[in-house]
Amino acid sequence: MPLLALESISKRFGAVVVADRVDLALSEGEALGIIGPNGAGKTTLFGIATGTVKPDGGRVLFNGEDITALPPERRCRKGLARSFQIPQPFAGMTVFENVVVAAAFGAGEREAAVYDRCADLLARCGLIAKANIRAGALTLLDRKRLELARALATKPRVLLLDEVAGGLTEHECVALVKLIKDVRSSGVSIVWIEHVVHALTAVIDRLVVLHGGRLIADGDPHTVIKSPQVAEIYMGIAADA
Repeated sequence: MPLLALESISKRFGAVVVADRVDLALSEGEALGIIGPNGAGKTTLFGIATGTVKPDGGRVLFNGEDITALPPERRCRKGLARSFQIPQPFAGMTVFENVVVAAAFGAGEREAAVYDRCADLLARCGLIAKANIRAGALTLLDRKRLELARALATKPRVLLLDEVAGGLTEHECVALVKLIKDVRSSGVSIVWIEHVVHALTAVIDRLVVLHGGRLIADGDPHTVIKSPQVAEIYMGIAADA
C-alpha cells in the first residue's frame, strides 16, 4: 500500500488544465522526483496533496486513508509536510522561534515540550549558531535550511519539497543535497519538485515527468531523463536531433 497516493486527480483553472486524471503513488521510504516545464501543474499537485488546493476530481490517500476532505492542518498532523518554493518565514521572529511555532502548531505539542527537539533540528540543519537571529536577516541558503527545519519540526512521514535548490550557488546546492540525504536517511519519504536536475538525481530513486497536466514518464531517473520524449518536451530538444 502506498504511503501517499493521488488517484485520478483532475484540476483546471478556467480553460487551463493543470491535472488531467493524474495517478501518483509514493512508497514508504521512497524518494520521488518530479520535473516538468513551468506551468505543467507540479506545484498544484503539492497544493492538492496538502489541502491548500481543492481538486475538481479524484482523491488523496495517506497511509490508506482518504484525506481529500481534510483541511491542511489535519493533514500536517497526520504526517504530511511541505516546503515552499519561496521561503516565507516569520521575518520578525528568531530562527528558533520559527521552528518552535512549526513544532507546537504543526505537530500539536505544547511549546515548552518542543524546545530540545527544535534545538536538535537547528543543529541538524546547520542553523544552531543563528538560532537567535531574526529570520528576515538570513541568506537565501539559510532561509531554505529554515524552511526544511520548520517542515521537519512537524514530524512528517512524507516531506514535499518545492524547488528548494533554485537560486543557490553550486557550493550551496551541494550542502542542501547533503542535508536532504540526511533527512531521507532518518526515514522520511520525499517528493521533490526541482529544476536543478543534478541535485534531484543525487537523492531520488524514481523520477516522473509532468507535462500539460499529465504524467508522460515514470521510472529510473537516468533512463527517464535520456528518453527522447522527455528531451523534446521538457528540454526543448527535438527527438530526432
